[in-house]
Amino acid sequence: MIQKTLSTLNGKLQVSIPQDLHELTLGQLMAMQATDNMTDIQAIQILSGVPMAELQQVRSFHELQVFNDHILALAQQIRSLYNSDNVPKTVSFHIKGKTRKVNVSANLSMEPAGAFMAARDIIAEEVARHAELYGDDWQEHFDPSLRICSQILAHYFYCRATGELYNEEKATAFAEEVEKLPITQALPIAKCFFLSYPSLSKPRTGFWRRLFRSWRKGPVSPSSRSSDISTLLTHWQGVM
Repeated sequence: MIQKTLSTLNGKLQVSIPQDLHELTLGQLMAMQATDNMTDIQAIQILSGVPMAELQQVRSFHELQVFNDHILALAQQIRSLYNSDNVPKTVSFHIKGKTRKVNVSANLSMEPAGAFMAARDIIAEEVARHAELYGDDWQEHFDPSLRICSQILAHYFYCRATGELYNEEKATAFAEEVEKLPITQALPIAKCFFLSYPSLSKPRTGFWRRLFRSWRKGPVSPSSRSSDISTLLTHWQGVM
């Protein structure tokens, strides 16, 4: 994490944002995607978790700009993430004060039947939405949202992580825990899950590339490096 001490009207404020991609969570990326016309201070609030009311007390906006280069570095790392096929063998959840390490099966089989059917319905709805928009060419445009990825993984991991019997309502709510996973774990698993899911044929053009299409438009120009945070995160908001 990158940590800075900022001067505020009330004294000092410690602000930390992710330095490496593995420190950025799925939930943070979802929040950034969902924020319309995101301002610099909103971006820092999402990445740091510091309440907005506290960030608004920073004496000078220029103090917040120290995070620009770090956010740019994260953006560059995300650009390459869509190329990753490195599905983790284990992930960890922190539940009720305990850490639960969960194995990720090689074939990503969905168990039990209730979880399978819930996941199937979620995918079917997403496919239907794309088919309505694009017709027979829906596979060429298939790019499930981060929210859908979170829901699928919630049903996949719920029983494995909690040790409890399957309950659709609780499994759906488990998305809150899934969104705490690093994106370096959550996104490759979701990618593999969709591509290997038995009710879907593999898209002719990898949807993962379209999922991060805003990150593959070539290297950042020198002028971009001097842009403010809102400019740097324009791409972030454009993901899917």
